[in-house]
Amino acid sequence: MVSQHGIKLAVYLVSSFYGDHNSKVCECLLRRGTLTLAQIIRFTELSREIVRHCLLALIHQNCVQAFSIQQEGAFGEAPKVVTHYMALFDNIIHHMRFPKFIAIVKDELGGECEKVFEALLQHGRLSFNQIVDREKQTVSKEENFDVDHVKESFNKLVNGRFVERCPAPEPFLAPPSDEETPAKKRGAKSTKVGDVSESIEQRALAAAAPMESLRFLAETLNWSDFSDKSSEEKFTSVKTGEKRKQDFLETDGGLLDQDEKKEVLWRVNFEELIRRLRHQACIANAKSRLNDECGIILGAILELTRSSESKVNIGSTASVSINDIYDEVIKKKGGLGMNLERIRASLVELGCEMPMLVEEYSIDLKSIIDMAQNEEVESIVLKRYGREAYRMFRFLSKSGRLHETDKIADTTFVEKKDAIKILYKLWKDDYLQMEKVTVNGARQTHFLLWKVNRQSLCQHVLDEMYHAALNLRLRIAHELDQEKEILQMPKDKVGEVEELRKRYMRLKKVSIIYESSLMNLDDALMLFHDF
Repeated sequence: MVSQHGIKLAVYLVSSFYGDHNSKVCECLLRRGTLTLAQIIRFTELSREIVRHCLLALIHQNCVQAFSIQQEGAFGEAPKVVTHYMALFDNIIHHMRFPKFIAIVKDELGGECEKVFEALLQHGRLSFNQIVDREKQTVSKEENFDVDHVKESFNKLVNGRFVERCPAPEPFLAPPSDEETPAKKRGAKSTKVGDVSESIEQRALAAAAPMESLRFLAETLNWSDFSDKSSEEKFTSVKTGEKRKQDFLETDGGLLDQDEKKEVLWRVNFEELIRRLRHQACIANAKSRLNDECGIILGAILELTRSSESKVNIGSTASVSINDIYDEVIKKKGGLGMNLERIRASLVELGCEMPMLVEEYSIDLKSIIDMAQNEEVESIVLKRYGREAYRMFRFLSKSGRLHETDKIADTTFVEKKDAIKILYKLWKDDYLQMEKVTVNGARQTHFLLWKVNRQSLCQHVLDEMYHAALNLRLRIAHELDQEKEILQMPKDKVGEVEELRKRYMRLKKVSIIYESSLMNLDDALMLFHDF
């Protein structure tokens, strides 16, 4: 369930990137859930043509997924297949992270791969032929264009799993079988513990995803056969700096254009990029909380086990032998002087137990993320409510159970009357959970018990972060709008006038502060939502 401020942020991002009509369609899907074309038209009050055009653009930019299901017809009519649409909230929010994604690819694969990667970020989905044609447009007439360089860069992106084949544009979800239907009718009472049925949205995403054997398969044999003329004709509407809006999908029938069926479409693999950012966050936490050596060793283990991770938020790494860890550590900057004893000591600091037989180690990544989340929330409490509130909140967070007011005050060395005020304030702002207990005896006695509910607290903090991120983006847009006159002037003219120069320097300084704040806030946001 997406929070209200999360929806507002996603809608603002869509509006900024793709316009108001697209944001209206997206908001409708985010607030109301999965809908048909007719329902979207009714709720948004937009024309059929506009809604169709918006859905095509949003699907192409990986913000919406279509799928079809069979529905019962009216009385006397046969069942019919209906296309539904759902918004992909995570993919929309990832638009904030495009600069981080580009930096990862540039650092690992270089500038040539960065160009191809940026093209996919900008246009959403492209075939290899269209990537080649786009690169041709960016090369001047004096330079010689080499298709092999583009092919090599593309291969590197695919092999690094930064790029993947696009999911099916409109998978068909078969109706539940006779064996599944009675189970659903029995209801929650008969459901086994831990047996969680998939939602229709989860089924649609799973059905749309390409097979793992094909997901990162680049058909190099077909690339040498592509026709420059045919690819240029398909790409005429795609120019550098413009949004690609080709009608590759027929919304009503849910069928791909026959020409497009012959080409494989590719998109950015957000999953791999979020995995890299998660690893970076774990390494940074280990360095700040423990020491640099622990960070280097953790980085080495993550490098060795990355390919075995089946999902982003995996609990623990795969087991790795001490010799493999050593071989990887000495390749890293700062790791050349480490010996096996220092590596073993650092592994113990990272929470590993000494093995009894085979010397293999696995790192608990979930505990690192949990500690990072705790540190983030505690820093918020410290800044917002003060040192005494921080001590009380930290005590309750570490204990993980209910405590009476007097116990909290005595343990944290806070006056009781001040403790009650602080606890009430934290409870009122949804940072604590309160329970009232009445004890019957010679006279009734009332006790107030307090605890930290981690799950609800994380959701509350996440919603606050969405709100803060939206406010920051709005502030940046306001500052740029206020000084748009200066931004449109030539730089040499701005430098000639003292007042204009001062305004320009102020805008530059403010923009850097707000942008860096937004990047740091997004790091915390990923910590609670993606990691």
